Amino acid sequence: MSDAIGGPAPGARVVVFDFDHTLYDGDSGSHLFAWLIRRSGWRVALALLAAPVFGTMVAFLPTRRYGISGFVWIGTVGMARGRALDDAIDRYVATHTDQIKARLLPVALDVLHAHREAGDDVVIATGAPPELARAILAFVAHESVPVIGTAVGPRLGAIVATRHCHAEEKMRMLRERGYTRIDIAYSDSSADLPLLKAARAPVVVNPKPGAVEMFRRVLPAGTPILNWGCRDRGGAPVATARIP
Repeated sequence: MSDAIGGPAPGARVVVFDFDHTLYDGDSGSHLFAWLIRRSGWRVALALLAAPVFGTMVAFLPTRRYGISGFVWIGTVGMARGRALDDAIDRYVATHTDQIKARLLPVALDVLHAHREAGDDVVIATGAPPELARAILAFVAHESVPVIGTAVGPRLGAIVATRHCHAEEKMRMLRERGYTRIDIAYSDSSADLPLLKAARAPVVVNPKPGAVEMFRRVLPAGTPILNWGCRDRGGAPVATARIP
């Protein structure tokens, strides 16, 4: 599950994109693990039994990692190694291309591509497993960019999250890969406030409607708050790609 990233290119602007609700309309990891769970009836039954506990844990930031890990364990129990999950991800993306393509946001992909054409150093930092975001972008969107994501590994007979790329931990993981300066950051999530605050030019995209005022209050005046095509999200609608 390693992701060879050599750090930012000298002299280029560093542009960081979140993935879920930023490039992808929804939670890509949840869609993957729901598919893994639906592979067998006993996994579905176990997930339903565990939902009151794990679902509650997912709803709160301090326990989110543990709730997610619980559902990941149910979906992957029996997998003996991380490569088995990578193989499952590749099968999932290859057999759900149309559904995934419908969830990728065209304006978002145009913005990503425009940054690459401008010579910017683009990196994805996501709470999803990096292989999932990488496979979606390469196989469906035909974009190949570095991805930093949640680390997973074998434990208790399954594959679980060992390091969640989320909130302050996302910033630590970026810095460890050499991304100590962030010029532009795009995200929908209040959990990414450390990332947005670290960026010289933060851009909020597809926020929850109830979070818009909070972003206006805590981020620099004039920070763009945009909607790239998520119908149930806030932000000013954008029809064509523009980059700072």
